[in-house]
Amino acid sequence: MWVETEHSSGSRAMANQPVIRQAGVIAVKNGQVCLVSSRNGKRWVVPKGCIEPGKTAGEIALQEAWEEAGLVGILQGEPLGSYVYEKDGFVCHVILFAMLVTGAVDAYPEAGLRQRIWLAPSVAHSRIEDAGLGDILRNSPLTKAG
Repeated sequence: MWVETEHSSGSRAMANQPVIRQAGVIAVKNGQVCLVSSRNGKRWVVPKGCIEPGKTAGEIALQEAWEEAGLVGILQGEPLGSYVYEKDGFVCHVILFAMLVTGAVDAYPEAGLRQRIWLAPSVAHSRIEDAGLGDILRNSPLTKAG
């Protein structure tokens, strides 16, 4: 199932801004979803980051799961969908994958910068402020099954 959403301000207001392409994961283990704190610690998000030249969105999604949350796993087929948000005057377009977690460690590259929590999908949804991300989380078959 592919879900594409827009930021609440709508795409017309962002049409002339440069777009930063990102990829991320909704990481699921034992029916729970992993959220990480944003770098400033004020919001809960999923692991995500900028797509780098020469790497696929899937490769970046796996890389960010490791760097931001200390997770390894298996991406589940095609992306779940995408959403758009604004950050520091830029528009970010995020492609999200579902990832079944096969391993987690406590020592990972951004462990000192971020907190990692595991929550039931409905609780995770209530902690996420971004409507586009929330819509994809709510509609994910992995989180519905958990």
